[in-house]
Amino acid sequence: MADGIFNVAKGKHAELWDRVEQSDPTNAVIVVMLLQVTEADATLQDYDTFSAILAGSNTEATATNYARVVLDDTDLSSAVAVDDANDRMSVTTPAVLWSTLGGATNNDLVKVVFGYDSDSTGGTDANIVPLYHFDVSYTTVGNNYQINSGVIARST
Repeated sequence: MADGIFNVAKGKHAELWDRVEQSDPTNAVIVVMLLQVTEADATLQDYDTFSAILAGSNTEATATNYARVVLDDTDLSSAVAVDDANDRMSVTTPAVLWSTLGGATNNDLVKVVFGYDSDSTGGTDANIVPLYHFDVSYTTVGNNYQINSGVIARST
């Protein structure tokens, strides 16, 4: 397993992230999902929507207090930055926190997926375009689980 960009997002991941940051369209958001079971990366990266990911052999977390995290324009201030000195563009995520994750029901988490939803008010999993996937190794036991802020992708 490894980290990567979904095929559907290659060539446009930074643009979609930036659209959320610019609030264009108004209700665009980034959705963060945790998986407890996942297919091989070669299969996973071929999915074009969150619903396709979950229709495959992938299982979303079910731990106590788990819910997808939604990041909007207020969360993504200066999240896409052009770096002329190093000839690249970086995409940065804020810290993402799940409080008291697990406890009564626990999961062994294996993957975090970031996706783009152009309309958080009416969208469904069939409308969420997966952008990035990252390996994680964490067992929920009722503690906080956090993904630290930082660069999650660079285009060169």
